[in-house]
Amino acid sequence: MRPDILNPLFAEVEALKGVGPALKKPLDRLGIARVLDLLFHLPSGWIDRVARDELMQSDVGRTIAITLTVRDHRSSSSPRAPTRVQAEDACGNTVSLVYFGGSSGWVKKLLPVGEAKRISGKLEQYGQDLQIIHPEIVGDDDTFRAREAIYPLTEGMTSRRLAGLVEQALARAPDLPEWIEPSLKAQRDWPSWREAIARIHADPADAIARARLAYDEVFANQLALALVRADTRRRRGRALAGDGRLRDMLRLPYRMTGAQARTVGELEGDMAQSAPMLRLLQGDVGSGKTLVAAMALLIAVEAGAQGAMLAPTEILARQHYETLRRLLAGLPVEIAVLTGRDKGRAREATLMGLADGSIHILVGTHAIFQQAVAYRDLGLVVVDEQHRFGVAERLLLQDKGKTPPHVLAMTATPIPRTLTLALHGEMDQSRLDEMPPGREPIETRVVSEERIDEVVNALGRHLSEGRQAYWVCPLVEESETSDLQAAEARAASLAARFGDRVGLVHGRMKPAEKDAVMARFSAAGLGVLVATTVIEVGVDVPNATLIVIEHADRFGLAQLHQLRGRVGRGGGRSVCLLLRGPSLSETARSRLALMRETNDGFRLAEEDLRLRGAGELLGTRQSGEAMFRLATPELLGELLPAATDDARLLIDRDGGLSAERGRAARTALYLFERDAGVVRLRSG
Repeated sequence: MRPDILNPLFAEVEALKGVGPALKKPLDRLGIARVLDLLFHLPSGWIDRVARDELMQSDVGRTIAITLTVRDHRSSSSPRAPTRVQAEDACGNTVSLVYFGGSSGWVKKLLPVGEAKRISGKLEQYGQDLQIIHPEIVGDDDTFRAREAIYPLTEGMTSRRLAGLVEQALARAPDLPEWIEPSLKAQRDWPSWREAIARIHADPADAIARARLAYDEVFANQLALALVRADTRRRRGRALAGDGRLRDMLRLPYRMTGAQARTVGELEGDMAQSAPMLRLLQGDVGSGKTLVAAMALLIAVEAGAQGAMLAPTEILARQHYETLRRLLAGLPVEIAVLTGRDKGRAREATLMGLADGSIHILVGTHAIFQQAVAYRDLGLVVVDEQHRFGVAERLLLQDKGKTPPHVLAMTATPIPRTLTLALHGEMDQSRLDEMPPGREPIETRVVSEERIDEVVNALGRHLSEGRQAYWVCPLVEESETSDLQAAEARAASLAARFGDRVGLVHGRMKPAEKDAVMARFSAAGLGVLVATTVIEVGVDVPNATLIVIEHADRFGLAQLHQLRGRVGRGGGRSVCLLLRGPSLSETARSRLALMRETNDGFRLAEEDLRLRGAGELLGTRQSGEAMFRLATPELLGELLPAATDDARLLIDRDGGLSAERGRAARTALYLFERDAGVVRLRSG
């Protein structure tokens, strides 16, 4: 239960003075629904004002604050012409205050002739004269701030209005108990939490206050992960020691890579322990994760238990089912598939086989942990593309075992080492960092959009050779509708050239419709699959050896790499064409150059983090991973080791959540909304 001391911060933003329905709309667009959201909406920059008594030529280009006396108003009959207010300082030096747009009447009320006003703005040179465009009235010395915060804004919200709301939020902020280890706090010279949040809004350049707040968020995250990890270790599971008889019967047409063999050894060691395994397997597209998962499932079956493999979509579930059937053909292992589509007798037969143990391995979607599904002895759960599932869904599947089953989570999205500990610190880590021999790297080319006719002609030659292709449409803006319109327009233009060989999939289609199109593409009934970026198109079609990505310069490296991984799944050469716009930023140019240079997803993930800075980390917002609101990637890398050590120290030495510092840390978990671990543990 959330500590009472935090209740003022979790109040709805409408509780603040002046926030009504009109102001609520822009606040909603900024993601500000509670008082806490205002406090954590940190300034993105600041304005430094230089206080002056006299206008000086040397200040041109600087933002100044100065008292001026209004002498004259000059307006034009043309509505496009600006209103100019002539004013002078105490020494008689003159400046034009320039206002564009609208009637001059409101300017006359704002700056009456003969009155002195303290104004602020950027001093500029216009011909022989000095001018300030749209200056602000900043008031007297009591309210003047030399440094003023600039906030991320949206239509209908000004920085000054937002600052006023933040001021109200700060007045509600309580003094919280200290959760940072005392010697660390003293060493870094960090203020208290309340002082830090007040300081960063007053002076966005305050690096010490910003680091303190970022540390708090990272510490709460690492503590939550450490609590879940400790709880997992405390639970009594079941040791699964395979005898190797089924794995020895496998007749693979290739040898496992060193990375695969190493990972299988790690899994075998984990599963032989009574504490439930919780391991994350990262592997680039094509690195052989499915074979590793199959080995883990065979270990479970050898030990007399059942295994389940969870996939995020029906088409991926059926793809895994077919892959495992081919891989394990000839072994005395019964494999079944269960998705939402399965009904009637087939479903009943599968449920009976699971309950009596005659089905050893089940592959499916979320349907495999529904209430009606009962296992005789579930010992291992493999979760594919684990970022698509929440913790609650994973725990539901874990509850299907007599004792908590071992869990192997897999992802094809390479994660920078900096972030792995922050996002998945409760799991042990394995990496498949080498490709099977004989797999050709995907050839990547960058092509100007002005040459799109040549690209379409090349696509025609590709189809005439009996091969297939993906065409990914751009994200036009933050709108699924615009995204869909772009895809529909591209599909129509390609269909005009290639007829009914062109198919379209997008996020607004019903699952059955989407599956039908994907199935036609898989069966080579379609030559080109046009797709928006809001859906997964990760179906295994070895014959698809070309992918075209429009407006590739708008995407991050991780997203481009994931899209590129849709091809190159069969033998022979595959090509990825990145269509770029006419002008490129330096960051976009660097991204596209790296895509040409390397197929190494782990290297690209590290570079993506470096290039994108404080933006979205690896597209984690799309994938559902937790976002850090206060900790930039730079601060995350700097503070993560100390936060991880401090979290472990709290649990191992300082009494966990039940001692004095632990109770303060519990407050931090709720403040940063990392309290799921507390709810699960019910400790302290």
